[in-house]
Amino acid sequence: MQSDQIKREIVDTAHALADVARIETLKHFRGGALGVENKLARGFDPVTIADRAAETAMRAVLARRRPDDGIMGEEFGTTPGTTGLTWVLDPIDGTRGYLSGTPTWGVLIAVQAETGPIFGIIDQPFTGERFIGGFGMGAWQRGEARRPLKSRPCAALSQAILFSTFPEVGTADEGEAFKAVASQAQLVRYGTDCYAYGLLALGQIDLVIEAGLQTYAIQAPIAVIEAAGGIVTNWQGGPCWNGGRVLAAGDRAAHAAALEILKTC
Repeated sequence: MQSDQIKREIVDTAHALADVARIETLKHFRGGALGVENKLARGFDPVTIADRAAETAMRAVLARRRPDDGIMGEEFGTTPGTTGLTWVLDPIDGTRGYLSGTPTWGVLIAVQAETGPIFGIIDQPFTGERFIGGFGMGAWQRGEARRPLKSRPCAALSQAILFSTFPEVGTADEGEAFKAVASQAQLVRYGTDCYAYGLLALGQIDLVIEAGLQTYAIQAPIAVIEAAGGIVTNWQGGPCWNGGRVLAAGDRAAHAAALEILKTC
């Protein structure tokens, strides 16, 4: 259990991380050469100079503010800590969208304790939106504007708006399970990366279903969505903060209906 002082320090530090990551990512977005490299021998998993610059800047902030905490960053690996808290950093979630110029990518910042993420931020630097969740509060803010996060009710899949990043959604079997849910949804959209989780917490959509996620890509969304009253699990209904198959829902009835289909995969 964290003290009120520790909670304030975590929140303030998380905002400081998001602020410096905004600066670094916006330097290069829709700009010149991004220095794109492919992480995969087969397929395409890009990393840019902005990914590395943003994580470097966030790590520098943590070295000053919270030097004893651990860090798990997508680009520069894991640095152990001694406090029991680990900062989980994805400097650009949605690098494909970033290099394409679409504003669907985001900076993901989470704080992980033994039981999973306890605080998270989804930040979209280009639109200026920040989705915040943890320690009993959830909020959306852009500049001086701020309002509470609240997921919306959705009693049935036939009323649901469903998002996913890729139409193929993982393996062939995972893709078929996703299609079975999608066939019952009112509307299905693709390609929104972490922004979809922010929209779910804001009450704009109802479901996000994905597979093959890394822990960096889901910990901040879990904290934000749970703060908004939603639920995030794996396809068996268990914890998913280590990544893998993810089912996020704003309403427990919609979650249960989608889970009934997905858990057969």
